[in-house]
Amino acid sequence: MAKYIFVCGGVMSGIGKGIATASIGKILQAKGFEVTAIKIDPYINVDAGTMNPIEHGEVFVTEDGIECDQDIGNYERFLNRNIYSDNYMTTGRIYQAVINKERNLEYNGRCVEVVPHIPEEVIRRIYRVARISKADFVLIEIGGTVGEYQNLLFLEAARMIKLRHPNDTLFIIVSYLPVPQIIGEMKTKPTQYAVRTLNSAGIQPDIIIARSEYPLDEPRKHKISLFCNTDKENIISAPDINNIYEVPLNFEKENLGQRILSKFKLRAKRKASGLKNWSKLISTIKEKNNKTIKIGIVGKYFNSGNFILSDSYISVIEAIKHAAWHFQVHPIIKWLNAEIYEKKPTSIAELKKLDGIIVPGGYGKRGIEGKIKTIQFCRENKIPYLGLCYGMQLAVIEFARHIAGLKKANSTEIDPKTPYPVIDIIPEQKTNLANKQYGGTMRLGAYNCFLKRNTISQKAYQKIRINERHRHRYEFNNDYKKDLLAKGLVIAGINPEKELVEIIELPQKVHPFFVGVQFHPEFKSRPLDPHPLFKEFIGTALKLKK
Repeated sequence: MAKYIFVCGGVMSGIGKGIATASIGKILQAKGFEVTAIKIDPYINVDAGTMNPIEHGEVFVTEDGIECDQDIGNYERFLNRNIYSDNYMTTGRIYQAVINKERNLEYNGRCVEVVPHIPEEVIRRIYRVARISKADFVLIEIGGTVGEYQNLLFLEAARMIKLRHPNDTLFIIVSYLPVPQIIGEMKTKPTQYAVRTLNSAGIQPDIIIARSEYPLDEPRKHKISLFCNTDKENIISAPDINNIYEVPLNFEKENLGQRILSKFKLRAKRKASGLKNWSKLISTIKEKNNKTIKIGIVGKYFNSGNFILSDSYISVIEAIKHAAWHFQVHPIIKWLNAEIYEKKPTSIAELKKLDGIIVPGGYGKRGIEGKIKTIQFCRENKIPYLGLCYGMQLAVIEFARHIAGLKKANSTEIDPKTPYPVIDIIPEQKTNLANKQYGGTMRLGAYNCFLKRNTISQKAYQKIRINERHRHRYEFNNDYKKDLLAKGLVIAGINPEKELVEIIELPQKVHPFFVGVQFHPEFKSRPLDPHPLFKEFIGTALKLKK
């Protein structure tokens, strides 16, 4: 029988429920248990693919091709295992399933109601994940904040599971304790109200994770214990830290893992600390030295008013960190706005101060010419360049224009009337667009790729056949393959099923590292197992820096 741990949030969003969930999973995994994690998003959207990345954050893609919340990426990175589409739910997905069942007469003529049928569909999916994964622990993160109308039905599902399995279900609330500067004191009242609101849904939290700018002190622990009806030892201090990967170790200082096992009357299966390698990683991250690597990310999904939000590119950022830590250097990431290079071309000279440049995925026309100027600058000045998805397509356009002499080369996504559509859409995608089928219709999930021997990519992977995740609709146009090869472009990777170009490069005798990939390698990078391409990219940048 699996044990179910529900994690919900109090006071406000963005306080780290996903990292807390992933960290709890890591701790239990380190104690010898099989762990999986589920994310429930309270959106009517069927998946995260149609959400604005500036508002919602990165769209993460699983091996089996579901577009989901970025927290699934956190689960994969912390647990070092793939999470699949069954582990992601939205309000839209649940309602769609219930309505489809009703249309198919699967309710045998009964009146289908929001309660209990919506919570029962949620429960059915949770049980399915437990059965398929054969996990000892199923962690379920309920998105949003307690008190919001949107997640009431998911809390109802959690309450019903507790009723059915009282000894196998545990509730955790991650709540925020503000420290108003003008008062200078940590305030517990918002958390008290959050717990009271959770009580009104029929749920009493077993553990309270107290997020704050500072560590929780004894007077505050006592007050939360008294007014939230929770034992003091089950109130876990979670102060702000510089690195998310330190969270499991901080939780273990508070004995969180043992508190959870005690609730379930379990003992750890592994006596020695399973967090040994994780602790070594944290030591590397915290090591004080002057070794740094400066990487620029040229994007357009990070400006939100007066603020820079990095969540749109979180997997890229983490992949850079993983590779840099492998070489025991500290990454310094600089955000570069492609639109500025269109308005002020001379400002592009700032790229010379950087050790490497990444152009990540994206869509649409905005900032494209600035990105192409960036790619040209990297190529001409031999700055290590890694293009991801759209970054690969724009590298092909830049090469076609400035090396192959196809002056107006473009993608038909940007210019449908371009005379040289070096990037175009394949027939089945044209059908999807014609029928206005946008959600979940791109090339999604893992696809095979065969690598050309003795290329940069093949040397990085150290094998010929690889498997990487995709999220795109436009492709390299094979009609131009012969012309671009003749001018020196290297086709380093091909999808064998459809003969689609997956990787382009420049020869190392021409450029030390100029690689574009149609897939998203960042989705497979792990803290203890950095992605080969990111390692090769950072390694080359470090050699050139020396």
